[in-house]
Amino acid sequence: MIFLDFIFYAFIAVVVIQAIFYIFFFIKFTLLKQEKKSRKNIDISVIICAKNEAENLQNFLPLIINQDYPDFEIVLINDASHDDTLKVMEQFASQHENIKIVNVKNNETFWGNKKYALTLGIKASKNEFLLFTDADCKPVSKYWIRHMSSHFSKKKQLVLGYGGYSKIKNSLLNKLIRFETLVTAMHYFSFAKLGIPYMGVGRNLAYTKNEFFKNNGFINHIKVQSGDDDLFVNQVANKKNTAICFLKNGFTESIPKTTFKDWFKQKRRHVSTAKYYKLKHKILLTLIYSSQLLFWVFAIALFITTYNWQIVLALFLFRIIIQYTIFGIPSKKLKENDLLVLLPFLEVFLIIVQLTIFINNLISKPNYWK
Repeated sequence: MIFLDFIFYAFIAVVVIQAIFYIFFFIKFTLLKQEKKSRKNIDISVIICAKNEAENLQNFLPLIINQDYPDFEIVLINDASHDDTLKVMEQFASQHENIKIVNVKNNETFWGNKKYALTLGIKASKNEFLLFTDADCKPVSKYWIRHMSSHFSKKKQLVLGYGGYSKIKNSLLNKLIRFETLVTAMHYFSFAKLGIPYMGVGRNLAYTKNEFFKNNGFINHIKVQSGDDDLFVNQVANKKNTAICFLKNGFTESIPKTTFKDWFKQKRRHVSTAKYYKLKHKILLTLIYSSQLLFWVFAIALFITTYNWQIVLALFLFRIIIQYTIFGIPSKKLKENDLLVLLPFLEVFLIIVQLTIFINNLISKPNYWK
């Protein structure tokens, strides 16, 4: 009984911690209304780093070329591809004067390092304002550049956008992928609104060239293969220089993985960078994920033993109701509201995956940039 007493009181503490995060942290994004910024028409460079992405460039590059924006260049970085990526780039460049190609060959010092290729692309860009996406991404509207660039100002030098994944009908894996993306976005948007931005996604991210070189680019984590987006944001973002953009027309959409194995490998790479975050961010993120894990572990243990089951059920429902309430509006904002029906199941599934990834990354290093 003493052990069950401990579990019971620990469960109460975990519910309190979860409630604090939902009510005082995540609610910031839930209640936030996106202000429509005035059109600035600043000169901007869209930067796309591609490695073996010939087919995706063929399909998605026209959607960027046809953006409704007066003056922008497209910097295409061929990162030592061995397919027809460079050939596709050259075909588009021959037809559009605003396309610039940076052809990166393998370098012994920076072998397979995307940050090296990106740095060369940034240096080659002609404009101060930079907008990043991936070769397998597409803007959801022709106003993507307009919406993302409108958030730049004298103070705001970094803009965090939303990069979602396309929907695949009747696919549980697809729902899990989109749920993880929704949760991550809710975290980094909420934290940015609180004045403690900690990450962004390279599928939809913008910052100034001055901010990049003022902070010595990727030099502080150049030996870390992954993290050209989140580690850079973690390094330079603060409450004064960071803006967020979550209007639908400012979204990008990527092709999701279709096998659990491929997605698991991808997430291993993404998760591996978290250990390089600033200490305050690591503490907060650890509290979030560990309290989620313990909530379900303690709840299941207490339900099985029926220990104080009435109180446990009340606390369980209290937390679930808060979760649905706080998640509801953001899921609609980010056009992922179909996920709400499976919310508890997807959360448990994701917790198990994250725990497995954490253990795997302790045992071996994940694979990196293609």
